[in-house]
Amino acid sequence: MMGGHRPAPMQATWNGTVIAASDDIVTVEGNAYFPPEALVEGCFRPSSHRSHCGWKGEAHYYDVVVDGQVNANAAWFYPEPKSAAAEISGRVAFWKGVQVSA
Repeated sequence: MMGGHRPAPMQATWNGTVIAASDDIVTVEGNAYFPPEALVEGCFRPSSHRSHCGWKGEAHYYDVVVDGQVNANAAWFYPEPKSAAAEISGRVAFWKGVQVSA
């Protein structure tokens, strides 16, 4: 189910603001996972929300914050994924209106 690394630069944008940018992207099930160092400081705050994937493990979430507006649980990551998903450990993916583009 792993998609592999994508060498082309990609960015994540919400409310007209780039919140993450990197050329070190891992794509899994159509989702682009950014390395943690790609996240723009100040645009993310930890959320208490969790979800579970049968083959990846427990996902943790961030709220995305831009200009005082909050997009709750719009970013997720697997801090300790199952071995089948080790490639995305700590990497962050987006949904809920966050645009990811090359």
